[in-house]
Parts: sequence; C-alpha cells; structure tokens
Amino acid sequence: MATKLPINLANLLHQRTIESERVEYKAGWNPESVIHTLSAFANDFHNLGGGYVVIGVAEDNGQPVLPPVGLAPEQIDTIQKELLNLGNSAIQPPYHPLTAVYEIEGKHILVLWAFGGETRPYKAKVSLSQKKSDWAYYVRKHTSTVKATGETERELISLAATVPFDDRYKQTATLDDLAPHLIREFLTEIGSDLAKDAANMSVEQLARRLNIVGGPPEALFPKNVGLLFFNPHPEQFFPVTQIDVVYFPEGAGGDHFEEKIFKGPLGRITRDALSYIKAQYLKEFVVKHPDRAEAERFWNYPYAAIEEAVVNAVYHRSYEIREPIEVRIYKHELMVLSFPGPDRSIKLADLRQGNAVSRRYRNRRIGEFLKELDLTEGRSTGLPKMFDKMARNGSPKPIFETDEDRTYFLVRLPVHEKVAELELASEQPTLEVTAEVTAEVTAEVTDELVALLNVFKGEMTRTELMHELSLKHAEHFRLHYLNKGLELELIEMTIPDKPRSRLQKYRLTPLGKQVLAAKEDY
Repeated sequence: MATKLPINLANLLHQRTIESERVEYKAGWNPESVIHTLSAFANDFHNLGGGYVVIGVAEDNGQPVLPPVGLAPEQIDTIQKELLNLGNSAIQPPYHPLTAVYEIEGKHILVLWAFGGETRPYKAKVSLSQKKSDWAYYVRKHTSTVKATGETERELISLAATVPFDDRYKQTATLDDLAPHLIREFLTEIGSDLAKDAANMSVEQLARRLNIVGGPPEALFPKNVGLLFFNPHPEQFFPVTQIDVVYFPEGAGGDHFEEKIFKGPLGRITRDALSYIKAQYLKEFVVKHPDRAEAERFWNYPYAAIEEAVVNAVYHRSYEIREPIEVRIYKHELMVLSFPGPDRSIKLADLRQGNAVSRRYRNRRIGEFLKELDLTEGRSTGLPKMFDKMARNGSPKPIFETDEDRTYFLVRLPVHEKVAELELASEQPTLEVTAEVTAEVTAEVTDELVALLNVFKGEMTRTELMHELSLKHAEHFRLHYLNKGLELELIEMTIPDKPRSRLQKYRLTPLGKQVLAAKEDY
C-alpha cells in the first residue's frame, strides 16, 4: 500500500486550498532543482508552512498539466534513495521531506512534503555536478525558487534558531497525549487522502504524517500544535486556551450578563464559538419601503466579519500568555480581544486602515491547520475582509486597536446603524416614561458634569477626558466628574465587569445624551 500524506490530492493539484507559491511541479527528476526548492521550503521565509514538490506532473504557467507524465515504479524507488543521500550531503543542516506515491489517471507520481524546518536557515549546494560546489540559501518568491541575497539573506539568517512556538516540542507530554480519534476526524473533515488508511495506522504513524511529533524514535515528543488540535483538553498544557463569549443584554452598565466558555481542541472550539454566536446573537432585519417593491435586508453584525475576527485571534494570539480570547457582545458593538497585539513591523496607521501586511506569523502551523479547515487563508487578508464584509452589510467600518507596546489587539465591529434606530423605535414607550427621570437627573447635573458630557467624542479613556477638560488632578477628576457621571448613569464603562482594566473607556449613555440635549435646549 502506498504511503499517503495528510492532504487532499485533488485540492493540491487544483490549488483549491494550497497557494501556488507552495507547490512546484516537475515533469521529471531534476535533483539539483529539487534540492534547491526543498531548501527554500524548509527555510519557510514567509512562515507559510513549507510546501510541496510534485514529481511526474508537468506545469503550464504554474498550473498542473493533466493527465500526468508519470514515473515508472523503479524510477520512484531510485529517486527516494537519492533523496535520502542528498538530504545529508547537499543540504545543511541535513533535511529530509516526507514522501508519498499516488496513482493519478493510471500514472504514478511522487509528492514531497517539505515542511518548515526547525533548524533554519538551510543552505544547499549550488551545483551537484561539481565536487567542490558553492553553497547558497534559497527562498520562495511567488512561484519561483531563488537565491537569497542582500537584505533577504540577512533577514533569513536572523531567523536562525527561531522556531515558532507552535512548532516546538512539548517535553512534558507524551505520544499518549495525542488522541487518534481527533486526528482521524480531522483527516476526514478536510477530505485527506490519508483518511481511508488512518483507521489501520498507529498514533505514531498518524502523528508523523501530520508532522506533529519530533525527536528520535526512542524519545518522541508531541509538538505544541499537535496538542492544541488533537488533545481533548489542551488547556492542561497551555492554561487559558479558551474562547469566552460574553453578552451584556442591558448594556455595559447593566447588572446582568450571559457568559459561555469554550474549551477543547482548537479547531473545535473555534467552530463551536462561532456557531454559538451565530445562533444566539445574530439577527437579520427586513425593512419594507412603501416606494419600492424590494425589502431592505441586513444583519446586526455580518457573520463573515465575526468569523474573520475570531479566527484571526485564534491564529495570532500567544498561547504562552494566560489570557483567553474574549468576544464581548453589546447592543451597539461586538468586540474581539486577544493578547498580544500585532507584530511591531506593522504600522499603527496601516492597521487602522486595514492595510496591515505581515511577513511574520506567530503560529505558522496553527495557520496551516486552520487553512485546511477552510477557516483562514493566512495571507494577511483577515483585516481587509472585515472591511469588505461590514461594507457589504451596510455596517460602519470595523475599528482596530492596540497600544504602542502591542500588548493587546482589539477588534470592534459596530452594529448596523439602522438596527439601533429600529430598536430605539421599539423602545419608544420606555423612553417616554423616562422623560420624567431625565428632567429629575438634569436638575442634579452640575457645571462640571455638563463640561464632561460636552467633551465626549465616542469612547474615550480617562486620560483623554482629563486632557479635553484641561484637568491635571486625577483625584479631583474622579470625584467631581467621573464618579458623579457614573452614579447618575450619564456615562458608562465599556468594560463594566473589569473596572480597573487598562483597556477601560467611557461613553455617554442614552440618558446622558438626553440630559445633554436638554441642557443645550435650555
């Protein structure tokens, strides 16, 4: 029985889930060219998870030509033996890809899976025809393998000994900590060609195929990514690996909230949290207009934008920081908070405009598995997609926040503006009843509070408010402005259950807006 890799071969050949720059087709065996490409994939300069070399399939403008040219069985055996030798003699440090033989339309092809190496950078012999050959570093640029020169070479060398967290060994775990049923479920879900044979394979065989273990045969250790996806309780190894979904039905200043915590394998909790949010908190609104036949349809929050925000948090959060991913749902916005923030190479201005592009991914292997589950593309497309999905729904633009130290990343998805109008209209009787309350509160509003209400511009921090009021004494501001405004419910916290949070901001309440309007009319 031929060896199988954890991929869907049809998807590979037609590049449905694999970027073209991660696949190279070879009609025949060209050892020098293949070694250069293997070293480039092993260097994984853009942290995409390596790539595949398909031998026995010609290409035309980057696309495979089918039916394949194919390889004779004896050729395949010779190639595999030569690869073993060249992996030791022509690449340094030594590097060996995983290989698999497939039959396509009656022809045999050889697929090499070159995953990102743990001891990069790798260099390869420039020529195999000379006894004393120069060595060079190779990287992938678009669909080509090229020598790394100048700044690219210096940057590649700087990655030495830098193994992403999710690709490291977990020496406190054993092979028994990987659940074979979770691995088999994953292979079936992604339509892998390996799924049919998985039932008859050991955990070690499955784990090696997925490259989620490492080390010598006598001392195998699971990799962090394997435990995150294929252990029933990854939080025992990585505390607070969870997604918290919190809903504030009465707004930020209310006394009640609903909370649901999702724990378990990373792929499962991502899907479950998204499904829960969709079922419980997303609503479609239909507005009929007398002047036209077509009704207007929109959602309070577009699901696709939420999916991008949550998956982005799962992909890019640090699993060494003991903070959960938090999804906070209010009537006026949905927030997704994760730690830490984006890479420092991304400018804050670009981040706020959704134009951030990073060549460094904190968790390249997590991204690889999320891509297989069709949850992410891993090409810095998450932020632009959120802009697009919000715009298509007619919603305001998403807001992205972090601090100068990049300690956190906060995505704010404002509710559709017409949803707020519709809900306000439905609550009109309540508003009429509160008119008397507004009058009573207005009588208690001091000049200091009027000044405070007047400086609000959306959500603001305590420092921003003091700056707008030209105040320097924090205690005076707290007693005569902030606390009084909170006590009269003219302003509210954006994170009411964590009053001392460093992310805390304040905003006007509906009552505060009414009182401000009443004062202005007066």
